[in-house]
Amino acid sequence: MRITVVRPRELGDAELAAWRAMQAATPRLANPFMSAGYARAVDQVRKGARVAVLEEGSDLVGFFPFELTGRGSGAAIGGWLSLCQGLVHAPGLDRLDARELLRGCGLAVWEYGTLVTGQPWFEPYTRRTLGSVIMDLSDGFAGYAKGLQARGSKVVKQTRYKERKLARQVGEVTFDFDVRDAASLALVRRWKSEQYRAMGRTDRFSRRWVVDLVELLHGTREPGFAGCLSMLYAGGAPVAGHFGLRSDHTLITWFPVYDPGYSRYSPGMALHLRMAEAAAERGIREMDLGPGVGWRYKEELRSHETPVGEGVVRRRSPGAAVHWVRHAPVARARRTILENERLYEMADRALRRYGAFRTRGR
Repeated sequence: MRITVVRPRELGDAELAAWRAMQAATPRLANPFMSAGYARAVDQVRKGARVAVLEEGSDLVGFFPFELTGRGSGAAIGGWLSLCQGLVHAPGLDRLDARELLRGCGLAVWEYGTLVTGQPWFEPYTRRTLGSVIMDLSDGFAGYAKGLQARGSKVVKQTRYKERKLARQVGEVTFDFDVRDAASLALVRRWKSEQYRAMGRTDRFSRRWVVDLVELLHGTREPGFAGCLSMLYAGGAPVAGHFGLRSDHTLITWFPVYDPGYSRYSPGMALHLRMAEAAAERGIREMDLGPGVGWRYKEELRSHETPVGEGVVRRRSPGAAVHWVRHAPVARARRTILENERLYEMADRALRRYGAFRTRGR
């Protein structure tokens, strides 16, 4: 196998076509975060963006997008923003060793946080498995709602009731699945920043490259890949919004948010159901809400979960040893908190109190 590392922008038409064909042949790889379009967008805002092109003889057999984070160290392309990571490959690829792949990429370490299923070369290095929440639209929105009802859920009925109440008390409720307006995107960013601060979390939009990437993706329309901004309105005023990514198969929920002034109407839930209806009408077969730890609304909306892995591949090298010393204790402490419900709840309450204190002080 021959491995060549290039910038995503350097891929030619034949390589891009092969990448899309591999995704089309294996549905679990058809996630927007696994697309060449996402890698090429990250390449415009992050100087460490790379992709390894794998060839056997004259055949292209795989593409491994990653991002350089230090000398000999790498992570998923887009890092912690990416909700699906791994190797895009031709069907039947099995002769691959993860450490030899890293060697070919010039890496001693590769970290991942949401590894897609069906990646046997990386799975021995997975230290934690999470459940990414799926809204199953394969039988249309009616089939999705029927599945919820079959397990005793009343979330669709209750959300529709609150939506009608919102219409009566505020004004007609309307929805737009694909909004191109830059001002709407800026509003969603502002709401999301305020939400991060209120929860005591780091504001992702405080990083300029994240803002640049989202704005770039908002304008991206490619075969099988696009940014998607959806908005919910009441009486003509925006009450909830979401920016995410979509392929022909999957809609990823990335930055959902609502105006807290309308919280009693559950506008976030109404937005998700409206998005699901519109996505199903466009032939999208699933909405991926990402890992569900700590998010009640995901539990209420889920049809099922798909496993994603978190771990680190390290080659035997001095660079990998230094990485372990710097990162392993922190990662172990983080896993301990996330895997203990009581510790997680205590940490979450502390962060929210800190967020409330910070908000009052502004």
